[in-house]
Amino acid sequence: MSDAGGDDESQSKPHLEAQMRERISRPGNSSDHHDSPPSPLINADRRPMSSDGEDDNNYFSGPRDLQKHSKWPLMLQLHGSIMPSLILPLLLVACWATAITVISKKVHDLSVNSVLLTILGFVVGLSLSFRSSTAYERYAEGRRYWGTLATASQTLGRVIWIHADDVGAGGQDPRELLIKKLGALKLIAGYAVALKHTLRFEHCASQPDMQPYIAHLNTFAGRTTAPTKRVTNFSKIAGEYLGLSFAQSDPRKHLKRASEHQGNLPLEILNHLAITLDCIIANKQLPVSIHQTIAYNHITTLNDVAVGCDRVLNTPLPVAYTIAISQITFVYVMLLPFQLTGPLGWIAIPATITAAYHPGPPNG
Repeated sequence: MSDAGGDDESQSKPHLEAQMRERISRPGNSSDHHDSPPSPLINADRRPMSSDGEDDNNYFSGPRDLQKHSKWPLMLQLHGSIMPSLILPLLLVACWATAITVISKKVHDLSVNSVLLTILGFVVGLSLSFRSSTAYERYAEGRRYWGTLATASQTLGRVIWIHADDVGAGGQDPRELLIKKLGALKLIAGYAVALKHTLRFEHCASQPDMQPYIAHLNTFAGRTTAPTKRVTNFSKIAGEYLGLSFAQSDPRKHLKRASEHQGNLPLEILNHLAITLDCIIANKQLPVSIHQTIAYNHITTLNDVAVGCDRVLNTPLPVAYTIAISQITFVYVMLLPFQLTGPLGWIAIPATITAAYHPGPPNG
């Protein structure tokens, strides 16, 4: 008798869990009269998809979407290239090279010995090599942190969703326990989005893609108001597009103008995630100690990722190196026409423009 009853109970448990998941996925079911806490999945706005017009506007200045494939050769692709920011500097170099060449050919010979080109070229090569290696090192380190974030998020989500039971101790409603698991998964996904906006010095709580993750949370960052952005005129937009240094905006200025502290939403999400994990363990949904250790360790890993990304962001190339590299490169480009006009003649103009095509100085 008892064995038969145990078999019936073991066979009905998967069926009961399937019914619970089906009911939770249909929150508007009128036949369900049990009270349950608000689910983070209810009334969650989906992230708006960008239209073709927005893609066109962000083609030159926006980040490159690695999921899209371009059939253009790499040498003809402008999206992600430094060409837009070098249009105005190359025009100035072209005017300078043209003036020196015309004066040398028509008025007075201004050419000098090309040995200076070799000496300055060696120094500029070392400077640009140092800057390029430093920039790539920062990029690679940031990419490693983002990969660590993906690994920790996937592992933590798998532990909570797979290894945490849907039935805990104390006779609680299984649907409530399942909703807590779903809420924890939403927090894990929202943490990456919040960290992205924080690293961009943006007001996290007011971003549209954050609402599905934090709309049901009570956070300090959510109670703050987004800083008011000033209207940007056409000249400033054009200056930023052309890479003019005096037109570049401080990305932190919106946060500096805020009347109140904007909070740290990624840390608040980690706090909510830790509390949710404590509740899951207290309800004996995660009874295996190794699973508990893995979960807490990966929450710590998520915090380490935020600290590491902040360190990479706020530790730029030293200002002295940046200024020295910019000055050496400027002198090299300005002296190029004097050294090329003698052996190359009129070809010195396009040769100077080609030699001046290089990334601008790092802004930190």
